[in-house]
Amino acid sequence: MKTQTDFAPTRRQVLGLGLVLAGAAAINVVPGFQLPAQAQAAVPPAAQKIADHFSSVKSMSGEFVQFGPKGEQTGGKFFLERPGKIRFNYDGSSNFRVISDGKSVVILNKKLNTSDLYPLSKTPLKLLLDDRIDLSGGRVKAVKEEDDLTTIQLSDKSVFGNARITMMFDPKSYELRQWTITDAQGKDTTVMIFNVKEGVSIPPDTFAIDYTANRELNTKTR
Repeated sequence: MKTQTDFAPTRRQVLGLGLVLAGAAAINVVPGFQLPAQAQAAVPPAAQKIADHFSSVKSMSGEFVQFGPKGEQTGGKFFLERPGKIRFNYDGSSNFRVISDGKSVVILNKKLNTSDLYPLSKTPLKLLLDDRIDLSGGRVKAVKEEDDLTTIQLSDKSVFGNARITMMFDPKSYELRQWTITDAQGKDTTVMIFNVKEGVSIPPDTFAIDYTANRELNTKTR
């Protein structure tokens, strides 16, 4: 069994952090979820309170553990700054990095010397990083309220197809605990976060993407 330190995530598994591209797959409603009324006109109050609180958190950092579709596990540290910026530093020799600068998302694998660039606007990660968590326009697909967890499932078919993000929050503190990205093939990747600090100061170059290096690298590998 591979451990958290020697497991090098595949490109699909890294994409599970939020870089799921558009595709065609049916929405599978999780048992126990409450589907909002027609056209999702009425957003449950608990979901709206959580969205408002999470939107007010402008920066955070901490550690994460990621579980792939087959139970693969890896982890590392993350940094988030709203709107649009996030960075995941994976543990292990693969030296994976996932960085969003507010416009684009890059997946860096220094061991394999690869750099893959995607528009942030075409990924479910955008829903997590918007300046305001928008629950309008039918984005809320399901809500489940439990004593120890409130779960909100979001998607935006017009932007990234039927891929969806399911976020889980503490119902008392409204803090984000984990999220699951379901891709177009129905495969889940879950990210759990812990040791989280909010309102932290993060150096701007944390989210910098070297577009020149990305272009040169991909030109050489063609």
